[in-house]
Amino acid sequence: MHDLVIRNGVLIDGSGTGRRPGSVAITDGVITHVGEGTEDLGQATRTIDADGRLITPGWVDMHTHYDAQATWDPHLTPSGWHGVTTVIMGNCGVGFAPAKADRHDWLIELMEGVEDIPGAAMHEGIEWEWETFPEYLDALARRNWVADIGTQVPHGALRAFVMGERGADNEDATVDDIAEMARLTGEGLRAGALGFSTSRTPLHKSIHGELVPGTNADIDELFGIADAMAEVGHGVFQGAFHHTDVPDSFSWFREITRRTGKPLTFNFVQTDAAPDLWREVLGMLDRARAEGLAVTAQSTGRPIGVLQSWLGTVHPFLGCPTWRRELANLPDDELLRRLAEPAIRAALITEAPEGLTRFQEFVFRSWDKMWPFVGDADYEPVPSESVAARSSASGVPAIEIAYDQLMSNDGHGVLYFPLFNYSEHTLDPLYEMHQNPSVRMGLADSGAHCATICDGGMPTFMLSYWTRDRSRGERLPLELVVKRQTSETALHYGLTDRGLLKPGMRADVNVIDYDGLNVEKPVMASDFPTGAKRYVQKAVGYAATVCKGQVVAENGEFTDALPGQLIRGPQ
Repeated sequence: MHDLVIRNGVLIDGSGTGRRPGSVAITDGVITHVGEGTEDLGQATRTIDADGRLITPGWVDMHTHYDAQATWDPHLTPSGWHGVTTVIMGNCGVGFAPAKADRHDWLIELMEGVEDIPGAAMHEGIEWEWETFPEYLDALARRNWVADIGTQVPHGALRAFVMGERGADNEDATVDDIAEMARLTGEGLRAGALGFSTSRTPLHKSIHGELVPGTNADIDELFGIADAMAEVGHGVFQGAFHHTDVPDSFSWFREITRRTGKPLTFNFVQTDAAPDLWREVLGMLDRARAEGLAVTAQSTGRPIGVLQSWLGTVHPFLGCPTWRRELANLPDDELLRRLAEPAIRAALITEAPEGLTRFQEFVFRSWDKMWPFVGDADYEPVPSESVAARSSASGVPAIEIAYDQLMSNDGHGVLYFPLFNYSEHTLDPLYEMHQNPSVRMGLADSGAHCATICDGGMPTFMLSYWTRDRSRGERLPLELVVKRQTSETALHYGLTDRGLLKPGMRADVNVIDYDGLNVEKPVMASDFPTGAKRYVQKAVGYAATVCKGQVVAENGEFTDALPGQLIRGPQ
């Protein structure tokens, strides 16, 4: 008698091998048998008839920012809507432990600036039950979710904890500072952290414009932390790096993997600043792999795109005097009513924006890089449909096209600005990246960039678009995509107990209506603590998601099951 049997499905087991008909039996949270074809697996307390649907392992998302949300949201949305059964958080050097009491507000402001998570929601939602990193893990261990959670020690919090204002201000660490940071990193890893994370990109700043602590840290500081990781014997070294700096940094990437014997992973994108640099980086990864060095990159499955709307964080009219003077602080309903007034429209489309940085000017006003957003195919838009191209074809000024798009759908229209991994001059970087053995499926940033980027549904998009619907270029094999976001991401963090449909493995499973699988349009919601806003993007097509043998979601609705727990160290 099994607890659960999923019958009559099409197995894609996470290993990369071909699909086949079969069934899965589960008892005590573990896969006990994988049947081939129509094999009868016996009786079960509950049976799910997959009826020809896909049966896959649950997705393992290796790059999330649920560090705050995990303290108030047991469903870990959006990941919980998209078949994710394991998440790794604490990325990019930001997090909430270790944390002295006088640093709580500062850590929230750092997270708000770097990851665009509403500060009001974090102030309201976080219950500070810890000071040290082990105490933070103990606080998490008292909670349950629809998915397992793994953590990393964040450099920003660590530096501020050890060095105070000197650390927050990115001053050089002393020998004693480095020794203490190394000790605390080791303490966190021994308590159950799966890695250490840092940031060295100037794009990551607090809401006050301060760089993440550690951005300019001397390499000896990172080597000292790496040596502590080596002493403990586990842990991924994760870093967010300025994309054009990766080639110059690659030598010390290699050195860290030599010291730790474990993976180093960095954020990997194609960027307009150096549109062909990604090919050079792939070559560096290939050479490191040939030498047995575990230097890996993680990349998204679609362009990292900024969603611009009236109710979001950014849109093309933020710098206009009328916006700042009359509109910026209005309630949503009143704002949308005023924006529909002809006089307001006339003012905003004629006023020059003021006080924008070069980066803001680029994102808000590059009409050739901006598209009206409708559905999932729009994540890979064609140049002839950009705002600039539409303006050229119609004779209507680009700024008016942008305004009218934002006013569509009763004022909830969206403009899409693919910031990274999109270039009309470079064909298919993502296609090549995701076939390279040293690239991992990551950077969905689930839980972060709440009102600008909504990519937590990436695992669903990888199946629905890349393996089924893509028409602009080559598609990726379904079996490869499943492997990339199950066994590959699990193994990267030392989680050898999941990511495969195999007897003895954790029973983390998705049952998927492949033909009906889709990501829905992102919409603005006010469902965070204090009613703070975020984009949400749900999915259709998940018949069931199983975490540790329990059905946590069926047909888009959560059950009452919360079997997910804190992961303490490699499994």
